[in-house]
Amino acid sequence: MKYFLILLTFLFVACGVDYLPKPKGYNRIELPEAAYLSLPDSFPYAFEYSKHADLLPDSSWITEPFWINLHYADMGATIQITYKPVTDSIIREYLSDSYKLTSQHNVKAYAIEETIIELPNGLFASFTELEGEVPTQAQFHVSDSVDHFLRGALYFRTATKNDSLAPVIDYLKTDIIHLLTTLEWNGKRGQ
Repeated sequence: MKYFLILLTFLFVACGVDYLPKPKGYNRIELPEAAYLSLPDSFPYAFEYSKHADLLPDSSWITEPFWINLHYADMGATIQITYKPVTDSIIREYLSDSYKLTSQHNVKAYAIEETIIELPNGLFASFTELEGEVPTQAQFHVSDSVDHFLRGALYFRTATKNDSLAPVIDYLKTDIIHLLTTLEWNGKRGQ
């Protein structure tokens, strides 16, 4: 009986403790050393891309020739790259579409910052960083205004919040900048 009362006392005391759930832990992110490969020369453009990315053809229903995806399987990320040959004054339409696609994220983005980067080849690239819970954290476009127009966007296939992905986003932005600074055009008008 004595042990029964002690056990009963412990049970009542134990039930009165407030339980606080532990916060979710953060994913451990280990980023690989940067290393780059050259794009095959079957494209009207050439650049170096990360050896940690798989070069895949774009498989969307609207795909056009020379559209590719740089897929980072370990990071759940893809850099989608689209290419269009420039004809006459259609460059304005391509630029307008590029800015429209970026501005569609105004609803969820709390900051959109565009930077114009002078590339080693003498061209200028527009590199846009988007902050907030947006589906794309970086977009870019570059053209020689005569023959070529290249556009890209970074996407993640994960529900993880962007603030948790910050190290990965920064890593991939560095890869995008490397891609842009090594960009060269091959041939004329996508040939």
